[in-house]
Amino acid sequence: MKLDLSQFNDIDFENIGGWPKQVKTFFAILLMLCVFIAGYFLVVSDAIDVYVAEQDKELQLRDDFHSKYQLAANLKLYREQLATMEIQFAELLKMLPSENEMPGLLDDLTFVATDAGLRIQSLDWEPEIQRDFYIEFPIKMSVTGDYHQIGNMVSGVAKLPRIVSLHDFTIKRDEAGNLAMDILAKTYRFKEGAELPPEKPVSQGAK
Repeated sequence: MKLDLSQFNDIDFENIGGWPKQVKTFFAILLMLCVFIAGYFLVVSDAIDVYVAEQDKELQLRDDFHSKYQLAANLKLYREQLATMEIQFAELLKMLPSENEMPGLLDDLTFVATDAGLRIQSLDWEPEIQRDFYIEFPIKMSVTGDYHQIGNMVSGVAKLPRIVSLHDFTIKRDEAGNLAMDILAKTYRFKEGAELPPEKPVSQGAK
């Protein structure tokens, strides 16, 4: 049906019932379009946003479920690993010097250095360093000797019954032609009541 535009001339909005059929049909379609567009922006678009958000939430929940399923499937393994780590930690604690043993460490280092043939120039405690769950006790050492003697000292330190690590060494020749080494030895003590950072168990695929 061809739209007669002449029917839109001089239409009376106060007398809608008297409008020609084509004019009524045109305005009815126009009103439907306006209602549809308004409904989309006021209702449908919000519903679509909610739907998309729920889809994202579903994906997140699936990922969480998968992770928790893997943890549950490997719970026995994680418990075994935790028990092993507790045993290893207890063994390491036994290798840390107690407060009463701290003064004896200087004697141990002195013995190791002199037994290796080195001459001790200085051996002094540095200020302690507080860490999260342990305390560092640095010992600054200065010794002179040759390469073999220095190597023997390092080997001797590694064999001490208490944990002592060596750091920041510098080696140079002194005026007599001998090797002079400055080195920082560190020992550690666990803070009573401190909590260790959580360990992550070795990940295993779920079966």
